[in-house]
Amino acid sequence: MIAAILADNPAAVLNESPGMVKIDCPSRLVIRRESVEAALGREFDLQEIHINLISLGGNIDEDDDEFVLYWQA
Repeated sequence: MIAAILADNPAAVLNESPGMVKIDCPSRLVIRRESVEAALGREFDLQEIHINLISLGGNIDEDDDEFVLYWQA
């Protein structure tokens, strides 16, 4: 999943810590169902991502195909 997120967001930066992964991205981060499914090799419901989220900040726009996190200046 991390590989799919980084591939879809070239400006994203991965920060790994014991027990968690933080992905920083300026202004907008998009998680695409299709990309995650390709990386995992199985169907993926974007609602599953909430199980793995520790926290996030910003505005969220989501549907069945994309989970978008963005920040307004």
